[in-house]
Amino acid sequence: MDETFTLARDNPSSDATGSPAPAADGAVENFDVLIVGAGISGVGAAYHLTRQRPDTKFVVLEVQDSFGGTWLTHKYPGIRSDSDLYTFGYRFKPWVGAPIATAGEIRSYMQEVIAENALDQHIRYGHKILSASWSSTDKRWTIEALLTRTGEIRRFTANFLWMCQGYYRHEKGFTPDWPGMADFKGTIVHPQSWPEDLDYKNKRVVVIGSGATAATLVPAIANDVAHVTMLQRSPTYFIPAANANELADTLRELDIDEAWIHEIVRRKIVHDQGVFTRRTFEEPEVVREELLGGVRAFLGEDFDMKHFTPSYRPWRQRIAFVPDGDLFKGIAAGKASVVTDEIERFTETGILLKSGETLEADIVVTATGFNLCMLGDIAFEVDGKPLDFSKTVTYRGMMFTGVPNMVWVFGYFRASWTLRVDLVADFVCRMLDHMRSLNKRQVEPVLRPEDADMPLLPWIDTDDFNPGYILRGMHLLPQRGAKPEWQHTQDYWSEKDTLPKIDLTGAEFKYS
Repeated sequence: MDETFTLARDNPSSDATGSPAPAADGAVENFDVLIVGAGISGVGAAYHLTRQRPDTKFVVLEVQDSFGGTWLTHKYPGIRSDSDLYTFGYRFKPWVGAPIATAGEIRSYMQEVIAENALDQHIRYGHKILSASWSSTDKRWTIEALLTRTGEIRRFTANFLWMCQGYYRHEKGFTPDWPGMADFKGTIVHPQSWPEDLDYKNKRVVVIGSGATAATLVPAIANDVAHVTMLQRSPTYFIPAANANELADTLRELDIDEAWIHEIVRRKIVHDQGVFTRRTFEEPEVVREELLGGVRAFLGEDFDMKHFTPSYRPWRQRIAFVPDGDLFKGIAAGKASVVTDEIERFTETGILLKSGETLEADIVVTATGFNLCMLGDIAFEVDGKPLDFSKTVTYRGMMFTGVPNMVWVFGYFRASWTLRVDLVADFVCRMLDHMRSLNKRQVEPVLRPEDADMPLLPWIDTDDFNPGYILRGMHLLPQRGAKPEWQHTQDYWSEKDTLPKIDLTGAEFKYS
């Protein structure tokens, strides 16, 4: 059994080390490791520390008032995963529900992880990190955080920073500035800031966008509104299928232990995803026809498939799973419609399109994406100098040249985010153990002599993957090198084997 997949029941239990109560005003709390964020990545990081390094003194700082990250921030109708929970869930905690889960179900799963492993004693909510400064003299980070409930400033020091805060600004989504928006007499709302009291019953709703959020929101409100229109500039690929896993259901009928079911189904899904991803490169036209055929099966042969036929090859942007084809069922039933066009301007009563058509609306939902942020928009310094991450080179998408004792969790686009959470956690724990064996307190990745002439490129090849939030925020991201160790390859199927075998004595690591 490889390191990527370890049965939950085989993980030995160990007592979590309790962190002390918050220090008095003005005092500084000291930790071995400080984890930023209590979303899916931060909770996973905390679990691995308690199990793999139970003597580690650590704290998790979370700006929100509870755990969950995305699954707490987003409150729009129907919010659900667009990845299966057998792989989006942790390797150590079996998933027992339907593959595509609601935000509430995902948070319940995370709550169980927190409770079962006594992680709550390590998590501090309502802490907005303002700055982080590294001192090579002290071999420590100094972190200043705003206690959001009182306005007080809390100070922490830590030898190691584990950045698990995600990649976008939770407080505000991305909405383009279209002409005439101020003239619109209805309501404009971004899904990321969905008002709890928004009344859309019997209203005309236009949802701008064609990604996973739009595909989730449209069927969720279709039965309650007068009509909902999904307005897209360009089509997206989708995979409509039953929200069930036949293999998992069969194994449950055979009374197989849930830990084994989780392991077997997880491996099978990862294998199938790997095959599918390779096929999108090797035979893109065949895969395109398969994807379009899946949509056509719900919409019928007479439907104009231009609305679901992208111009790009599959997997240049994320492909969302549509459970039970609910989006397409709503369109086929006439409760929802899709329009492919561009916006000329907003009017008082709706949206004028460049084709000349007008979409009348009471509510416009801008499901137009995220605002990317670089490591939580925290003001970083290294030895008194401001840190510009765009001037660094990434080591495997998780460390940065010139930045000591820091790891960043950035998941996968073509596989579940959490698969990398587990892999990075193994790497961090192994690195911390290695540093202790060397009696070293500082590590940073450095370009080797053989990397001197290596071309430096943007964070990701946009000919290969080009979602809007990446294109808009590329200038914020680190550079990548032309060699696999100096880039986030996005290839889980190779990383699950290569990351556990990283040579920590290699010349790309500088210890002091």
